[in-house]
Amino acid sequence: MTAPIIRRLADLRAIHRNWIRAGEVVGVVPTMGALHAGHLSLVEAAKAACDRVIVTIFVNPKQFNSPEDLANYPRTEHADADKLSPYGVDVIYVPDPEEVYPSGFASSVTVAGVTDVMEGAKRPGHFDGVATVVAKLFLQTGAHQAFFGEKDYQQLLVVRRMARDLDIPIEVIGCPTVREASGLAMSSRNMRLSDAALVQAGKLHPILMRLASDLAAGGNFDDLVGPAKTDIAAAGFDEIEYLSLCAADDLRPLNNAVCPARLFVAAWLEDVRLIDNVAVEPAAK
Repeated sequence: MTAPIIRRLADLRAIHRNWIRAGEVVGVVPTMGALHAGHLSLVEAAKAACDRVIVTIFVNPKQFNSPEDLANYPRTEHADADKLSPYGVDVIYVPDPEEVYPSGFASSVTVAGVTDVMEGAKRPGHFDGVATVVAKLFLQTGAHQAFFGEKDYQQLLVVRRMARDLDIPIEVIGCPTVREASGLAMSSRNMRLSDAALVQAGKLHPILMRLASDLAAGGNFDDLVGPAKTDIAAAGFDEIEYLSLCAADDLRPLNNAVCPARLFVAAWLEDVRLIDNVAVEPAAK
């Protein structure tokens, strides 16, 4: 059965009030729509952990650096509702823009530290937009648990830090990246790639995994990063914005896997910016 689509905060809170009175645990899966199997895996995790599940769909203008990117972002509300139907979510919250950013809205949430590198450095203001809208959605939904994919790992850390620092009573849960058979991380951006480019894009993940394996075996990132970038370029990518090794807990840069770490990459293919990351186990001593 298709869940009701709610657009007004007052209507959402009226339903939520009854859940809280009944002592039920509420989960939220924040999305910008264009749902794929990665999003649906988050919904499955939420359904398994919570009594009630809210899926939010809101294309947040504050996290786009380019008006063109905002205009081109796919909006597929009805198809998204159909995809959610088998999962038995309780509410699909699709707030009107004025419910999130009412007239005169003048506040912003900034998270320092974990936003200074990679996506934060390449997309100034992006994480301010993410932190602001997610804080609002946490407060609007009143959820006890929130579910995010590790594909956007830096975003996951930003959201966790924001919720902790602002004392928002919610547990932020990271879920594994869902991948195509080729290893390509699922993303709404993938639909903009041609069939040939999808094949090329599938070569990125194996390159990352080989690099992660070499680092876990004691390799030095400075020595390995050049050949890895050469492999990515040979796979057909047009530009590599970054390829970084960072500590998994706070994203400080590393040269060796001396602690739990992650490899991060952002690269362009057919005018589509793709990001990915993989875990790197500490090198054996």
